[in-house]
Amino acid sequence: MFKKLLALSAVTAVLFTGCSAGNTAGAVSQKPDKLSIVCTLFPEYDWTKELLGGQDDNIELTYLLNSGLELHTYQPNAQDMITISECDMFVYIGGESESWVDDALREVSNPNMKVIRLMDIIGNSVKEEEIKEGMEAEAEEEDADSEEETEYDEHVWLSVRNAGIICKALCDTLCELQPEQADTYRANLEAYTQKLDALDKDFADMADSASVKTVVFGDRFPFRYLVDDYGIDYYAAFVGCSAETEASFETITFLAEKLDELQLDTVFTIENADNSIANAIISSTENKNQQIAVLNSMQSVNADAIAGGASYLTIMQDNLQVLKEALN
Repeated sequence: MFKKLLALSAVTAVLFTGCSAGNTAGAVSQKPDKLSIVCTLFPEYDWTKELLGGQDDNIELTYLLNSGLELHTYQPNAQDMITISECDMFVYIGGESESWVDDALREVSNPNMKVIRLMDIIGNSVKEEEIKEGMEAEAEEEDADSEEETEYDEHVWLSVRNAGIICKALCDTLCELQPEQADTYRANLEAYTQKLDALDKDFADMADSASVKTVVFGDRFPFRYLVDDYGIDYYAAFVGCSAETEASFETITFLAEKLDELQLDTVFTIENADNSIANAIISSTENKNQQIAVLNSMQSVNADAIAGGASYLTIMQDNLQVLKEALN
């Protein structure tokens, strides 16, 4: 199927060559002096936008998932492949949810493209995926000949501290691509880093003063980088990139018993959850009166949310407030 998509991309690229029509939504600008940047995920897009400082006339900034598609289910269409192939700077996470990127990068038509892989930027701070006590095991693939590969947690953007490291790398690449704008980009980085540092302090203060030091998720758990930064423990139904949607009786019972044991009054889910697992956990507790709270992992932020003012900082500040109310 993917080979057909690549073939379609190649044909479409030929058809687009020499076209003089105006740009369509999400397409790379045909202006030779316009820098084209493509980001796969909302945090990358928002960080880059902050560093650029609103230079809309000189930059074509594309966010591939702006329709609200979820990171784990997104696959590029023919136009996306063209956009990636021709851009000057491509930013992606590099985890298992973006396995399609290897094929996309083999089709690159811009030999000078700068490629930024977030998991490379974080380096040794990338964490191996963790199977926590009580967590639903992933369905095993039946392939006796294949060696088991180490899986890494790709949700690096959910650490505010990682965000600062990544933004510096983004700034360095922008300065390399547009040295005449380097002073502006570095000034924007400094201003944004101060905001990230302030948010990091707010999270640390929240965790230090919290009377509760554990969260229970009736859902996938993409927030390990966040909780590890501030010494918060967790239990969850699934790992962050799990494809499982139904929890076993054993998992639900274990998480319900954790709520009772720790006397917790909140079960967490991520955005767009149907809450069926969280409700099943609550129904299995002694009191059956826990509340459900939502943390936003930014894996499906759409154009409407962006138009409404959503940013990495505002979403993380909302997450901070949710945690503050649940843990204090």
